[in-house]
This record gives sequence, structure tokens and C-alpha cells, in this order.
Amino acid sequence: MAPSTESVVHVNFSNPRSFATKFKSHLKETFFPDDPFRQFRNEPPLRRTKKALQYFVPIFEWLPKYTFSMFKYDVLAGITIASLAIPQGISYAKLAEIPPIIGLYSSFVPPLVYAVFGSSRSIAVGTVAAVSLLIASTIGDVVSPTDDPTLFLHLVFTATFITGIFQTALGLLRLGILVDFLSHSTITGFMGGTATIICLQQLKGFLGLTHFTTKTDVVSVVRAIFSHRNEWRWESAVMGVCFLLFLLFTVQLRKKLPRLFWVSAVAPIVTVLIGCIIAYFLRGHDAIQTVGHLKKGLNPLSIGYLNFNPKYLTAVVKAGIITAILGLAEGIAIGRSFAIMRNEQTDGNKEMIAFGLMNILGSFTSCYLTTGPFSKSAVNFNAGCRSAMSNVVMAFCMMLTLLFLAPVFSYTPLVALSAIITSAMLGLIKYDEAYHLFKVDKFDFCICMAAFFGVTFVTMDVGLMLSVGLSIVRALLYVARPATVKLGNIPNSTLYRDIEQYPAATSFPGVLVLQLGSPIHFANSTYIRERILRWIKEEEDVSSPKGNNVEHVLLDLGGVTSIDMTGIETLVEILRNMEAKGIKMGLVNPRTEVLEKLMAAKFIDIIGQEAIFLSIDEAIRASQFSLNVWTQKDGVDKDHVPDTKGLL
Repeated sequence: MAPSTESVVHVNFSNPRSFATKFKSHLKETFFPDDPFRQFRNEPPLRRTKKALQYFVPIFEWLPKYTFSMFKYDVLAGITIASLAIPQGISYAKLAEIPPIIGLYSSFVPPLVYAVFGSSRSIAVGTVAAVSLLIASTIGDVVSPTDDPTLFLHLVFTATFITGIFQTALGLLRLGILVDFLSHSTITGFMGGTATIICLQQLKGFLGLTHFTTKTDVVSVVRAIFSHRNEWRWESAVMGVCFLLFLLFTVQLRKKLPRLFWVSAVAPIVTVLIGCIIAYFLRGHDAIQTVGHLKKGLNPLSIGYLNFNPKYLTAVVKAGIITAILGLAEGIAIGRSFAIMRNEQTDGNKEMIAFGLMNILGSFTSCYLTTGPFSKSAVNFNAGCRSAMSNVVMAFCMMLTLLFLAPVFSYTPLVALSAIITSAMLGLIKYDEAYHLFKVDKFDFCICMAAFFGVTFVTMDVGLMLSVGLSIVRALLYVARPATVKLGNIPNSTLYRDIEQYPAATSFPGVLVLQLGSPIHFANSTYIRERILRWIKEEEDVSSPKGNNVEHVLLDLGGVTSIDMTGIETLVEILRNMEAKGIKMGLVNPRTEVLEKLMAAKFIDIIGQEAIFLSIDEAIRASQFSLNVWTQKDGVDKDHVPDTKGLL
């Protein structure tokens, strides 16, 4: 390697920052990593107020720029998703064990609220199957939807209110990090398991059963189906299979011919209308069960029905918080996915606030939990929506339906709703995604399967908690057992890389370079100490026959973002252990926060500033300069030994 002629840059040992400065920096990085208020800086008060209003209420940002050409696309998209919202609203309301009209109410008020506060122009607001089933399962543990349907409905409204409060609080406090604990593997397994049990539950509608279980596990559902064989109706089964085949055909048609996406989008409403016609002419026939009476009129107020009775509060809060996190995870993930396709950005915290407000207001107006479902949002995106105005158009269509057309849908066969739900759920069982997880990461696959089997064989909340628990255990393992690697020099360069990954990298006699890749704190300090000492023993075992004992250990701290007092004490112990063996220790590239704590703890005074280096190359040259013996008899290629001239 050619001699270095570059000037030496020393480590900055300037005075540590004040507590206020460090606290402000940590606060900003924790809660405001996107620096949302940068647009308000250096602006006059009036303009700052205007931008603040546009930031917190996004409709004031996009509405002044709205054009008629955009409106034409939004009208088409809004009508399309409205045609999907009607059958889905009725279907998912039945899944939640609440009156079907509540599902239609839930597609009227919440979309209007989202159009004002939402930041995504692709999301279409509506109810979702997984959340509907979870609400029915959780609240059904304390109140039966058949024995006391009024109280059950009031508790659903209360759970929706708690969901809205929780989501709004997360957004205002910028605690979206909590949603990140639902990993991709967890969501994949949970949605797949939920879709499986929902499909099995739809056999009640396909077979025309009148008695069924309130439990959600596979064993209970299958037992209920076969224990009521005397209620099976072949007429209902034939109609259900025909509807399902029609819906699946339209789904395959959309996949093969994407431009015909609208066919699959309107297929559910076509199914409902055909079912209504058949049921109308077969009215009075017991084999075909229908939804029943749907009254005209807009959402009645339900704020007076919120029930905070301590007897039911635990189940209501549990349902509200779990569904809040699930709703946020699905809605935000979908919004970001479509934003990426359009090279746009969505603000996750603003989305939380928007979802929270629409659920709070929804609970006041006879709605249950809503979010941004994938199926409806995908239709909205493919229909060419240009803004959140498509949600307004959908709400307007729902208003007309509630005012004039609601009684028409009272003839909707339950088997048609079962076919619609089943066709939607089959798309959520992602076998290829699970196989991909198995090929790429076996632990991720285990997390996915924990959620899937937990949901299908126990309960939905147990499956979710089991999967999240495994994800947290995995994260803790990464924290408690961080990567520590030995570095070597890439020939003919100043790069130092993991010698296991790059076998051609060469090490220097008497010098051991280790890279620490995580914060050093109480949870991993013992492991780091033992791992470093083991590295030294292993290096000595290899070097001793050659007479090259370890005399310098260099710790690359570039990847260590923080250190606590236990970590500092660990470094002191390592230093003392090395001194007892006659080994010198050096630190390379400590970050600002780490260096400040080492200075405050007087560790720098113990080890000496001369043992702190800016780069590995500099540390290697200094170590080689001070070694007792480093000549050609050690078998070192001089071309690979950095020049030490002018360094010390």
C-alpha cells in the first residue's frame, strides 16, 4: 500500500452538549423523525397559520387546487366503490352480529370525515371482515348478540368510540411506533387465519343453518356445522355455489384483463340484486333466508347509547384497542402502498388522527369501526381516483341508498352475502407469501404460522398476541445478542470488512479489530464482554504457534448508537482484563452520544485520548507503530501494512 500523505484528522473531544440540547434532539428523533414543522419556519405569521391549517386539515390543501377534470374521475371511482360498499357493508355487519343497516350507516358518515382529515387520496373508507369478526367474538364473550341484541349493539358503538379515542391519541402523541409491532409476518398469518375461519363460518349461510356457534375456532365451527345436519338446505347450497363461482370468475377475469377491474368491482352488487330478485319471487320459502327489514333514513344519533358499565368495560376496551391497532395497521399500510405507486407520501400520524376522528364521530352516528380496507381501496385506485373526493361521492351514493333504496336490499339472501364474504376472504389467504417467508426467513415463517394457527385453533386475540410475542422475543434476542465480527483489510484498499464474509481480507499480526453493531446496555453488556474475550482467546489459539500474540484490540464503535452506565462499566472491565494480559485496547469512531457519556464517566481519562481513533486505518497504523515486534519474520506482506510515517 502506498504511503499515506493525507493530513491527520483527530477525534473531536469538544465539551459535551447540554442536557436540554440532547433531550431536544432525542425528542425530535423519537416523535418527529419526519420534521413535520419544517415548512412553518421562516414564514410570516399569516402564512404560517395558513400552512398549519393545511397541514392539520388536509382538505384545505387539496381542495383549492381541485379541478373539474379531477372530479370526473372521482365521480366514477366513487360510484364504483359505492356499488361495492353496499353488499360489503351488509355482509360485514352480519359478520359482526349487528343489524345490516349499521353496515350501510358506516359507509356514510366516516368517509365524509376522512375526506376532510385524511392525507391519502387512494384510500376508500369502509368496514373490514377481520375487525367485524373480532368485535363479535370479543364482545360476544360478555353479551350474547341473540339474547340481548340492543345491549350488544350499544357495546359495539362504545368499542368503536374507544377505538377512535385510542387512534386519535396515537396520532396526536405521534406513537405510530406501536403499530410497527405488527410485523408483515404477523399480519400475513393473522389475516390468513382470520380469512380461514370466516370462510368456514360462511358455511352457515351456504347451508341455510339457523343455529350456529358463537366461537371462532375451527373445531367449534366444524362441530356446529355437522351437529346441525338436519338444518342443511340444498337449495341454499346450490344458490351459494353459483354466486361464489360467478364472483371467483370475475376475480380471475380482473387478474387476466386488468382493464376490466370494474367487472369484479360491481360483481358483489350484481350478486345482491340477482339474489334480491330470486328471493322476492321465492318469498315465504324457508330454504332461502334473507336479511330482513331495512328501514329508510339517515344515521340516527347513538351518542346516548354509549355504555361504560364496569361490568362490560374490560371486554369493550379490549375490543376497542385491538381493533384500533389492526385498523391502523391495515389502513396505513394500504395508504403507503398506493402512495408509493404514485410517487407520493402519506403521513402516518395524520392518518391515525383521521381514522380516530371518523370512528369517534361514527360511534356518535350509529356506525361501527371503519378503516381503509384493501379491496375497496384497490378498486378506488384502479378506478382512477384523483383525491379523497371519491369518498364524498361514495357517501352521497350511500345517502341516496339510505333515503330511497334501503328497503330494496331487505330481500338480500344471506347465502349471497356468504358468497361475497367468501370470495373476498379467499384472496387474503396468501400461500405464496407464506412459502416466500419459509424460503427467506424461517423465524418469520414461524411467527406467521403462530398467528395463523393461533387464530384458527384458539381465538383471534390469542393468535395475534402469540405472534406479536414471538416478534418481540426475536427483537429482544437481536438486542441481547448483537452481532460482533472480526474485521480484516481488503487487499489494496483501506476498507475493513468482516473476514467471514470476505475470506480474502487480511488481519495484522498482533492486532485484533472487532466491530460492534448495536447499542451497549444492560441487556447485552455481559454477552459483549464474553464475546470480546472469546475473540481474543480464539485469536491467541490461532496466533500462538506463529508467535504472534494479541497485543492490541481495536473496537469499532461506529455502529454503537448509544451506551448506558452498565455498558460503560463493561468497557472498564474489558480494559482491566486486557491490561492484566498486557493487551492494549483502542476505540474507533465513537459516535457523539457515546463519546459524551464516556467523557462524562471519566472512561476517556482511564483509557487515554491517544487510544481513541477516528478510523480503523489510523488505529491500525498507530498499533503497528507501537508493536514490540512486526517484521517480515512474522510473515506480513509489507504492501498490506499501512505506513505509519508522521502519525505519532
